[in-house]
Amino acid sequence: MTTTPVLEARGLSVGYERHAVLHGLDLRIERGTVTTFLGANGCGKSTLLKAFGRVLKPIAGEVHLDGVPIRKEPNRAVARKLAILPQSPVAPAGTSVLDLVMRGRNPHQSWAKPWTAEDAGVAEEAIAATGLTHVAHRDVASLSGGQRQRAWIALVLAQRADTLLLDEPTTYLDLAHQLEVLRLVRRINRDQGATVVMVLHDLSLAARYSDRLVVLHDGGVVADGTPAEVLTPAVLQHAFGLHARVVPDPVTGAPMVVPEADEHDLDHLPVPEEDAGLASRAFLG
Repeated sequence: MTTTPVLEARGLSVGYERHAVLHGLDLRIERGTVTTFLGANGCGKSTLLKAFGRVLKPIAGEVHLDGVPIRKEPNRAVARKLAILPQSPVAPAGTSVLDLVMRGRNPHQSWAKPWTAEDAGVAEEAIAATGLTHVAHRDVASLSGGQRQRAWIALVLAQRADTLLLDEPTTYLDLAHQLEVLRLVRRINRDQGATVVMVLHDLSLAARYSDRLVVLHDGGVVADGTPAEVLTPAVLQHAFGLHARVVPDPVTGAPMVVPEADEHDLDHLPVPEEDAGLASRAFLG
């Protein structure tokens, strides 16, 4: 039996000022999965995410949400099903974590239904789920990068949408905070059954935390499947211009991308017999 995808692009062409970045795209997003869009800069990853979120109007074709053309849905109805986290969002000055997360309840409000104790409870649950209860009353601007991004994800959770669209949620974060955010995203998917569609740049992290990878290049999809199916040397060369090996991640077994070295990468490396001594001297922690 064929199930209705949560999101579907049908013959979708989308771009800016009538210039299409993506052409005639057909793509289904299945419910309860984590899908990551990959590709070189300018290939249309964020553009496609914005089209799925009705931020960008298609030049041709259409997007369906739960089997219905998204253009026909009222804004409030879309916001109750679909939550979007854009790149590098900025909170207004003086906004506390709790105030920010409460904004996620806006789609559930109306002139006849002001804020309720239920809304406050949902916001507090979202803050707890992202591990921010101890900083709930702090200014968002005072948080670490990882905490700040978790606060925005808490806002998305408070929206109580079944599908999350995350545009580069790890941008500008160091590796530890990237892992913190991606582990949270995976936990939300696993524990709450949320469908997640995100844009990432780190290929190995995308492979570790995604069920499915979609690689965009030259206006369309050039690879689509599991991380093991998609991350191959041929795809990396074609879509990224990258000469690389793909090896198993020693921790998870997921594909891990290792760029090939040239002579400039190797000329500073120590000879093998000196490795142990150099390593002990280099680590000063």
